[in-house]
Amino acid sequence: MNSYNLGKLMKIELRDIWISESSDFTPWLARDENLLTLGETLGLELELEAQERAVGPFRADILCKDIGTNAWVLIENQLERTDHTHLGQLLTYASGLEAVTIVWIAARFTEEHRSTLDWLNRITDETFRFFGVEVELWRIGDSPAAPRFNIVSKPNNWAKMVTQAARAIDEAELTGTKALQLAYWGGLGASLMAKGGPFSTERKPQPQSWMSYKIGRSGFSVNASMSRPKRQVRAELYMSHPNAKPWFHLLRAQKEAIEAELGYLLDWEELPEGKDTRISTPLNDIDPEDQMDWPRQHEWLTARMNEFYRVFVHRVKALDANAWRPEADTGADVL
Repeated sequence: MNSYNLGKLMKIELRDIWISESSDFTPWLARDENLLTLGETLGLELELEAQERAVGPFRADILCKDIGTNAWVLIENQLERTDHTHLGQLLTYASGLEAVTIVWIAARFTEEHRSTLDWLNRITDETFRFFGVEVELWRIGDSPAAPRFNIVSKPNNWAKMVTQAARAIDEAELTGTKALQLAYWGGLGASLMAKGGPFSTERKPQPQSWMSYKIGRSGFSVNASMSRPKRQVRAELYMSHPNAKPWFHLLRAQKEAIEAELGYLLDWEELPEGKDTRISTPLNDIDPEDQMDWPRQHEWLTARMNEFYRVFVHRVKALDANAWRPEADTGADVL
């Protein structure tokens, strides 16, 4: 019988790491990688809009957008057990911001406050969603403390709502193209879920020609895109930000190493007509309308998107837009 030396999980007091909610915990949670972790727990794709957003005489902790729906997400934090004051502030903020998803994070939920969120989820329609989330810190031995988010209250039938989110769009009102796109991205989502990679969180398909997935930093996404006129689907790292051009050139300086890791060449597009940039690989000579071929297309997109995440995620997080000097870029010949 093999003998393994296993560590022991030890729970850490939140105040040992975050002394203040406003100056420690809120800025920590607002980082891209931590919003990504919270979003994976909730089944949402969160993008930061503001910290300490003014709502009348109060200030909301964090305001985000859900990329999948472009709807507001309001986050209120507590490093102790829940109390009536924060509940009142939460509802005030939600009303003032017309937030449709409200996330209350605390060290511990009292039974009455958990029941209140359950009640709010029962009496409101599907356009409003209330989450109660407990945050914990754990470590093994001398390892750094690791956070864990536990959902204690969520919208009624939330898992079913996420899996069947496409039904929120009335298919009778969709054009043939929009209905095709909705079905196509639904199939890709199922493929990503089956693979179990970084994009396996359930996503609501959209009736458009692309789907975006977070990669852990604002302004970046890994996209799947289709073009029926070009008979092409494409996996891409897309940058949409005031710093997209400098970031693009910093990544292009690593072109040889990136393509060697991936095992194939990439298209590096600076998109000069706008501020955005794109690094992509295409699957050509296919028909996105051929549903019999969808499994092959979705399998290809799933593999390329997961490879893009593996190769780009750490490079993206390490980028410093101020580090790029135009005269230092040597990749102009690839455009």
